[in-house]
Amino acid sequence: MSQELIDAITDMREDDALKITNELLDSGASPLDILNACKAAMDVIGKRFETGEAFIPELILAGEMMTAVSDIIKPRMAEEATSEKLGKIVFGTVEGDIHDIAKDIVVFMLDLNGFDVTDLGVDVPPAKFVETVKETGATIVGLSGFLTLAYDPMKETVAALKEAGLDVKVMIGGGQIDEQIREYTGADAYGRDAMSAVGLAKAWAGA
Repeated sequence: MSQELIDAITDMREDDALKITNELLDSGASPLDILNACKAAMDVIGKRFETGEAFIPELILAGEMMTAVSDIIKPRMAEEATSEKLGKIVFGTVEGDIHDIAKDIVVFMLDLNGFDVTDLGVDVPPAKFVETVKETGATIVGLSGFLTLAYDPMKETVAALKEAGLDVKVMIGGGQIDEQIREYTGADAYGRDAMSAVGLAKAWAGA
């Protein structure tokens, strides 16, 4: 993982971050390693935000930098995409959270790996997840949340899906989510990164 790229993002040096991304790709670095470096940088910024060391403008700038980096990476990864669809997934950032960078990366990777993903965007209420699962017939739901305030909405969304009698597997991810948070929310599993999410989805789809 490139510490140089992590430092550029956490120091808010956008030009450097894009330059380093291009250099890494040209030198043969794995796009996934670059994405993981981006995630590590966002985790640092998220912690700073929750401790009052960073503020909304920094979060927005970091998000814009992540989008720019992923825009450079995506064409390289799209060449490896598969056309076979393995299953349907409904994905979104839960109510109260407006972060979409990590979600966008996971959605992109799921799509590349053969899943038909309905992306609901950010700040999605539990009822919207329930409604969309019913409409699409999806068997997997992904809940993203970057800040600790996302934990309760995740729990409420899992409960709403169960109350609706929907037979779905639920994965959660983002920020500081771990096994303890998975238990709290009632989700079936959590993913540390985009490839973990892909692995879970493939296992659940029997792929």
